[in-house]
Amino acid sequence: MDSQKRHWFPAKHRGWGLGPPCAWQGWVVVAVYVASLAVAAFELLPAESPGPFVSATAVLTLIFVAVCWLTGEPPKWRWGDKR
Repeated sequence: MDSQKRHWFPAKHRGWGLGPPCAWQGWVVVAVYVASLAVAAFELLPAESPGPFVSATAVLTLIFVAVCWLTGEPPKWRWGDKR
């Protein structure tokens, strides 16, 4: 097995944060997040019950951010390629 952990989300080249997924696992995480938001929108009907929808969206987003944080490159400020 590979001794170095492969990241699912690479760091951005400029600024702080993570970029689009670079592994299939990252794309699955994004797809599950988007599908979960769609299910929440259809099941909780934001126009009729905004409270539960906002709560569900907040929980799903916190889970998504946690997975990205745990499987992405360590965050730090980047100034781009130094050429």
